[in-house]
Amino acid sequence: MPGDEQELTGTVQSVVFHNEENGYTIMSAKVEGQRDPVTILGTLPAVVQGEIFRASGEWVDDRKFGRQFRADRINAVAPETKDGIERFLASGLVDGIGKVYAKRIVKKFGKDTFDVIEHASQKLEKVEGIGKARRQKIKESWKQQKSVRDIMIFLHENGISTARALRIFKNYGEAAVNVLRENPYRLARDLRGVGFKTADEIAQKMGRAIDSPERLAAGIDYVLQAAADKGHCGVPRPDLIEKSAEVLGVDTELIEPVLADLVSREKLVEEPDLIFLPDLHKAEVTVAQRVREIYSQPVEYPEIEIEKAIAWFESKAGFQLGSEQKSAVAGAVSERFFVITGGPGVGKTTILNAVLKILTTKKVKPVLCAPTGRAAKRLSESTGRDASTIHRLLEYQPEAGFTKNEEDPLEGDVFVIDEASMIDIRLMAALLRAIPPEGHVILVGDVDQLPSVGPGCVLRDIIDSESVPVARLTEIFRQAEASEIVKAAHEINQGNLPKIESPNPDSDFFFIERSDPEATLSTIKQLITERMPKKFGFDPVEEIQVLAPMNVNMLGTRNLNAELQAELNPAQELKFEIERFGNTFRTGDKVIQTRNNYEHEVFNGDIGVIREITTEPVKIHVRYDANREVEYEPGELDELLLAYAITIHKSQGSEFPAVVIPISTQQFVLLQRNLIYTGITRGKRLVVLVGEKKALAMAVRNVESSARWSGLKPRLSQ
Repeated sequence: MPGDEQELTGTVQSVVFHNEENGYTIMSAKVEGQRDPVTILGTLPAVVQGEIFRASGEWVDDRKFGRQFRADRINAVAPETKDGIERFLASGLVDGIGKVYAKRIVKKFGKDTFDVIEHASQKLEKVEGIGKARRQKIKESWKQQKSVRDIMIFLHENGISTARALRIFKNYGEAAVNVLRENPYRLARDLRGVGFKTADEIAQKMGRAIDSPERLAAGIDYVLQAAADKGHCGVPRPDLIEKSAEVLGVDTELIEPVLADLVSREKLVEEPDLIFLPDLHKAEVTVAQRVREIYSQPVEYPEIEIEKAIAWFESKAGFQLGSEQKSAVAGAVSERFFVITGGPGVGKTTILNAVLKILTTKKVKPVLCAPTGRAAKRLSESTGRDASTIHRLLEYQPEAGFTKNEEDPLEGDVFVIDEASMIDIRLMAALLRAIPPEGHVILVGDVDQLPSVGPGCVLRDIIDSESVPVARLTEIFRQAEASEIVKAAHEINQGNLPKIESPNPDSDFFFIERSDPEATLSTIKQLITERMPKKFGFDPVEEIQVLAPMNVNMLGTRNLNAELQAELNPAQELKFEIERFGNTFRTGDKVIQTRNNYEHEVFNGDIGVIREITTEPVKIHVRYDANREVEYEPGELDELLLAYAITIHKSQGSEFPAVVIPISTQQFVLLQRNLIYTGITRGKRLVVLVGEKKALAMAVRNVESSARWSGLKPRLSQ
């Protein structure tokens, strides 16, 4: 009867549908005790005609498709009958065997077929049409398929999805099962997307003790990795012990000896104040050493008479530099390592252009770079010179890492690094290692913006250490004084609420007060679809960007993207769409790349539009700019997210014609001054905040939540 839990045993007759990403399967099967074929719905890592399966679940009556068996669990095994074996081999699973050869092989070896293929493949050459080359092809394909299936079944039984199982197999190969049986916690370290909790679930199912040394070590490592994900380079010892015990569900006394062992074996590095993962410790030490080494060397520029050089630039540019700007230009052309920092409208770009014009006139070779593609593009546009991403400059290779280093340094005389607040400790270490002996460094960035997504607070630590000269720019220039965006940003940065009551209708900054998330969401949709395009002429997809403090809740990016996709690019009968990794993508959708993909030369934070979705084969074609289009395979779509709304963190280094920011007490966990400040400074022509005045006040007051544990400042100060 429908609704009763039952078990079925049968043979797969045909596979109606199988999703390789999540294993979801619809198959027609011959089931014991049933006269007619039965439709089975469930999840299998792999499925082939002729396989025997055992399924547990319940019967359901579907209004459209009739009676079906919906399985909670399905276990498939190789077929045992001659007919089943023939159907299995004829499915195309094994290279070199089709329907004809499947019939011949089974006729020759019967129920011993699988044993012959696996252990005595030479006998296959006795079958008509099979020579040495085909036999070897069959043997290798069988070996690989069997390994994949065994591994996937093992992983599936231990709660791993099919897509993730394929990644595990690609990472470990045929040793996957043995690796996991030996130490399942390796998954958390070796594979992106598999965290400690997933590995721990597998380990528990495999019978690992809760206090096993491997588990305790993995838990400590997890806490340090989680801290790094939040931006910390290290963790104080007491905090590490307490948090590890909490995550593992054990007493702190059990953590102490394992932690000591990890330190003694140099798996972790302990200093008086912090405990580090080795690579983060090495990165901090490298940055501190290289900053001191570079700055301690004498300047090697040709002789420059600074006052004359500045006057020459002013005559060429047709305007006078301010006193702060002159001082910054003088420092940049007379120091080996120099930092320029300041908010919007203070003339950082003008200073940079002055420095570059003066130095290049003296035949100094500049090299310009930035952390992201969008930031590099902006740098190139503002200076009229070539600029690249740091990764491209260092010739990053997916397998080998950064090609450029101290042994094969970069070529150039002065290295200008823009948007330096975005650079994490690992990337800064790699960059400084590659600066040549004759190189000079100019860091440019807004230290009051959000720090890097990766660990560290490098720009702030360098500035606060007072180990190198810094130009702090505060004077807002006349052309920027008219901008309410600039005024609001500086007010917020100083801890004051910006002017939000009765703004000038021609203003470029607005605050629209709404009392709850529902009203805020409704207003945002109306702004983007109607009001802003009508009044200002903005294209709602290409020119308006929603920036949200977080991903979750009604005003998080996930829900905002679903709502805005429905408004701006609704499903249509003739419009192709594809669903992968919980996202539905349609032709015309705005999307963002979420991690660096060097094969496609597309980078974390790049925003594009889906130009086309093809079905045979399935591919998504994304246009990132006028001359660049990238093709994505279905398995690569976990790198893409809808981008009608993105987080403020993802917007770093970018500028948008118009920005809309929802702000609500619902987001209180992430409301902080530098977050709102960063969001506002992303808008070029218009910024609109929508939400609660109370939430804006909370964010402006909150300056403590962004503190990060780092040892870089004291290293630089030594």
